[in-house]
Amino acid sequence: MASARKLRKHRTLWISDVHLGSKGCQARRLIEFLRSNDCEELFLNGDIFDGWKLKSHFYWPPEHSRVIREVISKARRGTRVYYIAGNPDDVLRQFIRGQMPLGYIRLANEVVHTTADGRRLLVMHGDAYDEVVSGMPLLARVADVGYEMLMRSDQLLNLLRQRRGLAPLPFSATVKTQIKAAVQYLSGFDEKVVYRCRREGLQGVMCGHTHHAEIRYLSHGITSYNSGDWVESCTALAEDFKGNISLLKMEKEDPLQRRAEEAEKQRRRQRLARRSGMLPQIGARVRRQLETPAPMPAQPRRERSKATV
Repeated sequence: MASARKLRKHRTLWISDVHLGSKGCQARRLIEFLRSNDCEELFLNGDIFDGWKLKSHFYWPPEHSRVIREVISKARRGTRVYYIAGNPDDVLRQFIRGQMPLGYIRLANEVVHTTADGRRLLVMHGDAYDEVVSGMPLLARVADVGYEMLMRSDQLLNLLRQRRGLAPLPFSATVKTQIKAAVQYLSGFDEKVVYRCRREGLQGVMCGHTHHAEIRYLSHGITSYNSGDWVESCTALAEDFKGNISLLKMEKEDPLQRRAEEAEKQRRRQRLARRSGMLPQIGARVRRQLETPAPMPAQPRRERSKATV
């Protein structure tokens, strides 16, 4: 995986599973990614909003609004932005059925994307091929709650490991990857993708949903791409101007580094406050100097001329 740190230009970017509205969303990392990567087409491939979390407990910090502003800013500058609805944000599917526009952003359930080298790829979130989500939605929501509890315990465990000088372990991500892989296998995900791609003359599928970033060859010249998520992996898929597709990864935010940055910001605010507090005193001193009349210069004394006798 390539690290995305400098400003880079791409033909296409795919981002999925941001989960705005949840505490696990790595919005700061995504903002940094969007500012350092430009593209002609941007696919928001499902679960950008977490409607399930927002219904149960509203959570919306300023960083989540900044993510939306960054996306809209790209759209205004000419980037074609597509929003593919997922399962936690399935409320948007009623807008798709009603063919209602969403400003600069195009809404769809799926889109066929043609790469620079002529390959046709089906862009979809992937929940349609998940038997648990499509057939047992209640179980899917229970699993979502369980995953959130697992992430919280994972954060506590890694905080204790960090205090002891040990490297963090991606326990929750590993567990979810294994469970999603099992569900995909039992749902026959690969067979369904291969069947549809061969039937419609497609060379691959672009998905999210599993939170596991990968590029995996299936069979019959068909490749499965997954853009990962912005909760734990902080990954995206990128197409260059020759049609090559690769994974980009932004490192997760270091809690210690974040505390250091916040402390530095606090020190800057305190210095600014001290300077601001001194400004009225300086201004009053200057006004007093301007209002006090300058002393008149002393007149030179004239010596009386002595009379000559």
